[in-house]
Amino acid sequence: MADTPIRVLLVDDHQVVRRGLRTFLEVQEDIEVVGEAADGEEGIARAEELRPDVILMDVKMPGTDGIEALRRLRDLANPARVLVVTSFTEQRTVVPALRAGAAGYVYKDIDPDALAGAIRSVHAGHVLLQPAVAEALLTQEDQPSSSPRAGALTDREREVLSLIADGRANREIARALVLSEKTVKTHVSNILMKLDLSDRTQAALWAVRHGIVDA
Repeated sequence: MADTPIRVLLVDDHQVVRRGLRTFLEVQEDIEVVGEAADGEEGIARAEELRPDVILMDVKMPGTDGIEALRRLRDLANPARVLVVTSFTEQRTVVPALRAGAAGYVYKDIDPDALAGAIRSVHAGHVLLQPAVAEALLTQEDQPSSSPRAGALTDREREVLSLIADGRANREIARALVLSEKTVKTHVSNILMKLDLSDRTQAALWAVRHGIVDA
């Protein structure tokens, strides 16, 4: 168990949802709920004030929604990792959220213990997609079967990308491929540059959509 609890901010327009999340998370020894917000605008302000480690954020909220809040947090270079927790399963919601910078996307029917595990996972630097989310991404009608950019990747970069999509942090990738962590970071930077992507979450999404790794 970590010495310092994972600081979590709850952003959801339904008070009963926030209350339920808080009640469950407060019994987790390694998780501390440091604040709540009822919409995206308040969530941004609270994130800047409290500097949480992880934000649990709904997508559909009045005023500033979750996707816009994600974009603005990214522009502000806020270091918090955002885990989307929502009841919306449409592809037109999943993809924009991940492209806006979400570190993970789960549905509100997720098992409570699995949610705690998801918080720990994204805090550790992993990319987390519930299996149903990955399946939704793969069934997009406009999903290309291949991409010319994939050919720009070396075999080693494809291995690294596959492990990114599997939710592995740099340290785990280094261990799996018997590389230094510095070398892995270089590979990750090269992958993002070659694929014109801004972060590893987008890289994981790209890998799933283009068949680099199975969902």
